[in-house]
Amino acid sequence: MFRSIRFIQIVPFAFLVILLAVVYLRSLAPGLTWANHGADGGDLIAAAATGGVAHPTGYPVYLLVARVFQLIPVGTLAFRTNLLSACATILAASLLFQSVFHLWPDSSQLSKNLAGLISAFAFGLAPMIWSQAVITEVHALHGLFVALLLLFSTDRYTQETTSGRLDCALGLTFGLALGNHVTIILLIPILLTSLPSVESSTLPGTARYLRSIGRRFAWMGIGLAAYLLLPLRAASHPPVNWGNPIHLNGFMWLVSGNLFQDLFSALPLPVVWERSQAAAVLLLDQFGLPGMVLGLSGLVFFFRPSRWNWLSLWIMGVHGIFAVIYGADDSFLYLIPAFLCFAVWIGLGFMGMAKSLSRRFRGAGPILGLSIILYLFVLAGTHWTEVDASGDLRAEQFGRQVLDQAPQQALIFMRGDRAVFTMWYFHYALRERPDLVFIATDLLPFEWYQDTLRNTYPELVLPMLAPFPEVVIASNPGRDVCNLDEAQTPSLICQQTPGGP
Repeated sequence: MFRSIRFIQIVPFAFLVILLAVVYLRSLAPGLTWANHGADGGDLIAAAATGGVAHPTGYPVYLLVARVFQLIPVGTLAFRTNLLSACATILAASLLFQSVFHLWPDSSQLSKNLAGLISAFAFGLAPMIWSQAVITEVHALHGLFVALLLLFSTDRYTQETTSGRLDCALGLTFGLALGNHVTIILLIPILLTSLPSVESSTLPGTARYLRSIGRRFAWMGIGLAAYLLLPLRAASHPPVNWGNPIHLNGFMWLVSGNLFQDLFSALPLPVVWERSQAAAVLLLDQFGLPGMVLGLSGLVFFFRPSRWNWLSLWIMGVHGIFAVIYGADDSFLYLIPAFLCFAVWIGLGFMGMAKSLSRRFRGAGPILGLSIILYLFVLAGTHWTEVDASGDLRAEQFGRQVLDQAPQQALIFMRGDRAVFTMWYFHYALRERPDLVFIATDLLPFEWYQDTLRNTYPELVLPMLAPFPEVVIASNPGRDVCNLDEAQTPSLICQQTPGGP
């Protein structure tokens, strides 16, 4: 994908990669973190490290890539997994740099370099994107897949690529992207458009289109085969095994996200309006007023009726709607693909303005471009404390304190994602305090979780008919019983059961 980077592009490209790497490494979480909506990190790290299955929808592609990063011999297990997000975001920004070259090929090399840098930095330094680049979460890899699909959809790329290669690239990438995050299905128009002009076939247009679409869906199926890894991972009875997807019912419950479907319940119109306003404020917060002006200029005044531009409008609209109607606390993270497109519009807005100004003032384009890049870094400085995860030790301290306070052989009942996933990280991924039994109280009603507990703790007596905490406690006399919630400073409340020492 980077073959077309010429020597004259290497310097700005290296400048982009090095600066983003410095920013991300300085603000990267050193271990497990709760910063930036990162509570799921413990679950994802533990699932990847133990060969397990993460929370719905399973995220098989993410788990595979995360496991590769976990093998890097540097830092803590959590730090290595956090590195995945940083690398994915740098790659996504690099793809935006390339996309600008394909979207406006008739401008000067200097203008395209500056526009590419502006789009890439606007994306990489936007606080929401940056916040996900320094923690363990699936959104950074999701952004990378979106950037890759959009690069494949630029007119110049389709004009220079044969049908078979483009179909393979689009289909396989789309399938793998679905294996990372199912909301990539919102980009299905990408698979249904972007037909290449390089085609040796003499078939009529409709037949050629259908054959091309068929190839894409076939390659997408190959990428989707990543989901077959979930039952294979579950078959080894890992301690993190959401849905236990070795059977069809468990598999469908997992990959369909059944656990979260209630979050799509209809919202009252006042709430929808309020959330829509919040999304607009978030857009302004990402790029500031000058960035908004540039982005809207790129969209409105310098808009070229190309396939990529129509797709970017679709992505903005559909992700905006999804983020507004999805009732999760972190639903606005689903705006990341929309912000990605807006960042490219900012680069295109600069390109158009520079072209107009250069006709009147020689050298105005480079001055404007460098001024915008400087502005983006100044804006990033105002967001540093907001997204910086390098000093967030809450999750690490929480886990250590629980392990230090817990009595030997205790049963520990946990509530809340922060508490549960943090202790899964320490207990399952790092294998600390094997004498303890950690039980997620809210998951006890699920049969798959009961089976997971029996496989993980063979000595635990878990009643088949009534696995409620009080019944579990009564069935395991002689153990101290502790309760743990997700308070930032854990207060482990423990008591001895009858029959104890």
